[in-house]
Amino acid sequence: MADTHAATVHGGPGPRLRWIIVGGACVFGIIVVAGTLTRLHDRHRLHGENVAALIPAVTVVHPGGHAVDTLVLPAILQAWYSAPVYARTSGYLRQWYVDIGQKVTAGQLLAEIDTPDVDLQLAGARAALGTRTAQRDLARITSRRWDRLNALNAVSQQETDERRGNLAASEATRHESAADVERLETLSGFKRIIAPFAGVVTSRATDIGALIVAGTAASQPLFTVSDVTRLRLYVRVPQAYAARMHDGFAARFTVPDYGTRPFDARLIHSADAVDSQSGTMLVQLVYDNAANLLKPGAYAQVTFRFDGPGPQAPPAVRIPASSLLFRREGTGVALVDGSDHVRIRPISIVTDFGTELEVTGLSAQDRVITNPPDDIGDGDPVHPHEAGHGA
Repeated sequence: MADTHAATVHGGPGPRLRWIIVGGACVFGIIVVAGTLTRLHDRHRLHGENVAALIPAVTVVHPGGHAVDTLVLPAILQAWYSAPVYARTSGYLRQWYVDIGQKVTAGQLLAEIDTPDVDLQLAGARAALGTRTAQRDLARITSRRWDRLNALNAVSQQETDERRGNLAASEATRHESAADVERLETLSGFKRIIAPFAGVVTSRATDIGALIVAGTAASQPLFTVSDVTRLRLYVRVPQAYAARMHDGFAARFTVPDYGTRPFDARLIHSADAVDSQSGTMLVQLVYDNAANLLKPGAYAQVTFRFDGPGPQAPPAVRIPASSLLFRREGTGVALVDGSDHVRIRPISIVTDFGTELEVTGLSAQDRVITNPPDDIGDGDPVHPHEAGHGA
């Protein structure tokens, strides 16, 4: 009995110890499982982050519509009419009556030339004409006289014909002398230098007493008269804009002496041909200079403004120049489709504006990648970020 009680007393802690051991094992198992699950979750998250890091983030823009296309080109202002006035006869300048900057009318006397040689030649030619006239009159009287004698059979027909021939020769010689007088009178008339049209004297290259030598390659114009009521501007337009040029096209220009003040001009003529060497077409504009603000010979910058594409041009949009991709297949851009994957699309450049390009082959709904990586390829996944419109 006593032994049984002792056994019971000593065997009491056995079940509790087992429960403690079982509980500890469970806790340890839970800790192990929780740690394993945490590590698996972290590994999965890290893998996802690594995979996400491999997909590049790109900035996309939507192509913009047409903006005002501005073309700025250099030009030189020229007078509507400009005539260098040369001397047509040699001599010495007797007097000049106008100087640079003075306004003149058509036919106004500009200067006079003293021509003693021409004057003496004219006097001699007039005297020779008088001699030839007297000889002709005598030959005419003689011819009539011989005609009457020939009618009476008093002289031979041969002698009569000789007198008639002398009359014809005398008449021809007189015409020659008269032509020489007329030539020298015309040459003497060139002693008066007159303005060919109304305008302004823009140069004077002679002075009193200066020797005037006419008709040589070294001859210089005595005056230059220019009509500046209107001014011409000649501009060479690139071939890409040639089709947009038409008569009446409005343009504006500036000149250095008036800063940024604009002046209006309009196109009146074009060459209708492209120069094969420069690839440009020459156009002529006119400016109404009635207020006499501008001067011929001045430098100008002409601005042409074009709204929308040229005639028969395909629809075009604007994109940043940084969007271009240069591949073996040609020029293109990288687009992002609805599933955020890259699609390479070829384009055609219409106009290069520096930081922007006007291209065909895109629409305003496309998402264009700006600054695409060099190794980007068709079908690559990307993370797009909107940046607005390209223009």
